Amino acid sequence: MAFFRGFSVMMTAAMVVLGGCFGGGHGGVLGSPEELGICASAVTIHGYMCQEIQVTTKDGYILSLQRIPEGRYGSGRGIKKPPVIVQHGILVDGMSWLLNSPEQNLPLILADNGFDVWISNTRGTKFSRRHTVLNPADREFWNWSWDELAAYELPAVFDHVSQQTGRKIHYVGHSLGTLIMLASLSEGRLVNQVQSVGLLSPIAYLSHMTTAVGALAAQSLLGEIIESLGIIEFNPKGKAVEKFVKYLCAFPGMNCYDLLPAITGDNCCLNSSTVRLFLDNEPQSTSTKNLVHLAQIVKHGVLTKYNYDGIYLNLKHYGKIKPPMYNLSNIPHDLAIFISYGGRDALSDVEDVNHLLDHFKFHDVDKLYVQFIQNYAHVDYVMGINANDMVYKPLIAFFKKRVHVNLY
Repeated sequence: MAFFRGFSVMMTAAMVVLGGCFGGGHGGVLGSPEELGICASAVTIHGYMCQEIQVTTKDGYILSLQRIPEGRYGSGRGIKKPPVIVQHGILVDGMSWLLNSPEQNLPLILADNGFDVWISNTRGTKFSRRHTVLNPADREFWNWSWDELAAYELPAVFDHVSQQTGRKIHYVGHSLGTLIMLASLSEGRLVNQVQSVGLLSPIAYLSHMTTAVGALAAQSLLGEIIESLGIIEFNPKGKAVEKFVKYLCAFPGMNCYDLLPAITGDNCCLNSSTVRLFLDNEPQSTSTKNLVHLAQIVKHGVLTKYNYDGIYLNLKHYGKIKPPMYNLSNIPHDLAIFISYGGRDALSDVEDVNHLLDHFKFHDVDKLYVQFIQNYAHVDYVMGINANDMVYKPLIAFFKKRVHVNLY
């Protein structure tokens, strides 16, 4: 267990080093997002309407959402538009979708194409650090993994958007945003609310990922360091993580000035100024437990709920010695699903994606679209300068083929 916790820390520590190399602090050109919020700092400045919204989950977390109800020029104002939820991956927040120009940012492109866009921000990130009874200084605030994101967070966001729009909802997830949707659907959640699903750089299996930090973690003792430091919040820009960044950089052959491709793969199409903006505003906090849970996928090669690594605790939580599995074959075969993955992605490796695709071999042929882009890596899907032509236009065309259904 310690080894895989070590793997998780390596990922986070690497992000810290990246931040230190390309420029630290928050705000950058975007201008104090912490003070302004995502709408003011990254959406309305481009001439779009944007609303800051709060949604409370059943387990008490108060999430920040941004709603972009129409395109830049207000075309079709007053017309009921199909809603779409856009969900980021791990160690980032909704701002990560908005760092390029409006013509290259997925949420704004969706708005200009007639969608009612809702950007979600996961618990623990800078605008979703509130709870009905807890605060981020409490250990219990960080007692969650992606299990809770699938069981509580996505349903809360979907319920709110459904109530506000009265329509079935399109969904776009990247990285961890794909995993929590797959897990939620496999347990029968959201199936009556979702119209279609877009999965970019999908992760469900991680056994074959080629990220260089995984090999380094095999030699590390960072699992013990985590436990001794008592880290419950993984804050990549916090002092606790900085303590072992030097330890990471001391390993032979580890280039701390070129870790982005080492972590995510050789991204083909990033703008260097956008990468700097990204590192000004990201990475974001997550829970230690969340990273450990992801590492368990690497260890076991199967998709299960969090393994408490003890018979008593698993029995207490699940009534079983081993944690229950997520059966992705339970996902409805007639659900419209768009999947896009890249040949250079070190996190969403081709072999692991093929394992995922095995679950869809009986899916309705006309409801499944699979796209493979040979030269794309993990971050290209969010910040690639050509992502609109390569990914977003086919995705939007896929969404527009679906018949839109009113819920009420």
